[in-house]
Amino acid sequence: MTKSVSRNRVLDFAMNNAVWILLVIAVVVMGLFQPSFFSIGILSNILVQATVLGLLSISISMIILLGDINLATVGTAGFSALSGVLLLQAGVPTVIAIVVILAVGSLIGLINGLIVTKLRANALITTLAVNMVLQGALVAITGGASVTNLPQSFKAISQGNIGGFPTLPIVLIVAFIAFHFIWERTAFGRSLFAVGGNARGAYIAGIDVDKVKIGAYVVSGLLSGIAGWLLAGYMGAVTASFGTTYEMQVIAAAVIGGVSLTGGRGSMLGVLAGTLLLTVIQVGLSILGIQSTLITLAGGLMIFAAVVIDALRNLYNSRS
Repeated sequence: MTKSVSRNRVLDFAMNNAVWILLVIAVVVMGLFQPSFFSIGILSNILVQATVLGLLSISISMIILLGDINLATVGTAGFSALSGVLLLQAGVPTVIAIVVILAVGSLIGLINGLIVTKLRANALITTLAVNMVLQGALVAITGGASVTNLPQSFKAISQGNIGGFPTLPIVLIVAFIAFHFIWERTAFGRSLFAVGGNARGAYIAGIDVDKVKIGAYVVSGLLSGIAGWLLAGYMGAVTASFGTTYEMQVIAAAVIGGVSLTGGRGSMLGVLAGTLLLTVIQVGLSILGIQSTLITLAGGLMIFAAVVIDALRNLYNSRS
C-alpha cells in the first residue's frame, strides 16, 4: 500500500513538473557535450533569445486557456512593429512610435476577438486568415526589403543592459511575474479559467463570456505588439520574414508548459519552463554545430512532443 502511494506521488510529481524535468535534463546534456554551455555569457544569451518567444507564448496562452487558438501572434508582432518603424522614419518621436505599435497590436487583437465572439467565427480559421493578411501586408508595404536605420532610443531596451546584464531577460521575468499574478490573483484570470473550463457554466455563473474572450484577445494583441517592438529593436530592423521562426514555437512552448489545448488549465510557470526548454534546445544545438536543417527537424519534433505530452497529461488527469 505504501509503495503504491509513493509510486503515485512520484507519478503525480513527474506529470505536473515534466517540462521542468526535461529542462534540467536538456541543460545537463548540453553542458556535458559542450562545457562552455554553462558560461554566464551563453546562459544570459539563452534568456535574451527566450524573451520574444516568452512574450509571444504568454500571448497565445491567453487564448489557448479559453479553448481557442490565436495563429495571428507573429503577424501581429510584425505588422505592429512595421507601423511604428515607418512612423520613426517619418520623423515621429520614439515614444509615440512605440505607443502606436502597442495600440496597433491591441486593435488587431480587438478585431480578432470581435470576429470570434460576435460573429461566432472559428478562431483557428479567423486568426490564420488575419495572420496571412498581416504578413502579406508587411511584405507588400516593404516590397520585400528590410526597414533599417532605427534610432538608438528605439533599440535601448532590446540592446541595452543594466550593470552589465542584458535588459531583455528582465522584461521576460517581469512579464511572467505579472501574468502569473493576473492568472492566479485577479477576477479576470479566474474568469479565463472558468470560461476555458466550461463556457456554458461560466455564463450561468454570471460571467460575461464574450467580454472575457474579447479582453483576452486584446491582451494577446498587446503582448504581440510588445514582442514586435522588442524584436525589431534587437534586430535593428523589420524584415520581410519578421518573426516567422516563432510561428509554431509559441504554440509548442505553451502546450509543453501545460496549457491544455482543450482549455481551462495551465500556469505561467509552466509556460516559462516551456519557453526556456525550447530556447535551450535551439541555442544548444547551434553551439554544438548542428546544421540548421536538423535544428528545424528538432523544432518539429518538439511541437509533436507538445501534442503528445498534452494528450498524456489529459489522459492521466482524467484517470486520477
